[in-house]
Amino acid sequence: MNAAHARSDNDPQALRISIDTKAKVKLGEFSRGGRLRCLEAVKALDHEMGECEILIPFGILEVKQKQLNVVYGDSLETSDFIVDGLERWWRYRKRNYRDMTSLQIDLDNGPEIESYRTQFIKRLVEFSDAIQLPIELVYYPPYHSKYNPVEHCWGVLESHWSGALLTDVGVVREWTKTMRWDGVAPNVYFLEDEYHRGVKLTKQEMRPYEERLVRTPSIGRWSLMIQPQKRV
Repeated sequence: MNAAHARSDNDPQALRISIDTKAKVKLGEFSRGGRLRCLEAVKALDHEMGECEILIPFGILEVKQKQLNVVYGDSLETSDFIVDGLERWWRYRKRNYRDMTSLQIDLDNGPEIESYRTQFIKRLVEFSDAIQLPIELVYYPPYHSKYNPVEHCWGVLESHWSGALLTDVGVVREWTKTMRWDGVAPNVYFLEDEYHRGVKLTKQEMRPYEERLVRTPSIGRWSLMIQPQKRV
């Protein structure tokens, strides 16, 4: 990992991002155990009353630029949700990186983004083709995800809104936009698509995508490169 990060840090045309999801956010007038500066105590529910709407936060931290991006969804945390989030982020941020020649992604080995998750790899290969950049996946080893830079952003967000009543999407948006990561305000996006679990490819369907990968010898599960197909 140190060698991979050194490569991107020393290359002004390499963009390094750190990605991960946060615990689901339950919407409602629920007490979250935090504090706010106000004249009167905020009245809140101390336990859940039946079903409630949830949001799934997905974070993308542009590491060197210290720019946090938070993508919210209201369906399921799946490979498709995560790659759709990357596509949404790139749509709005690519104008800032016209000179970039490669994309490096720090991530943990969670079930929806591990390097043998067929739907995740398929979607990333297609993403690499779409943006015409090689993508390097740099995985943190087991039990080391706390070192993933975006993980630190979640703690700041949780402290920032810990005393708030997150009653609806609009409130979540405003509280997220007013936090700061190293002095920089985050970009906030929403995905309204419906996602489904269990989407996967057969070995035969996966073969052409696996052939596009260059896995690092001996640690191929934790380190791989995707090369885009050049447009004709």
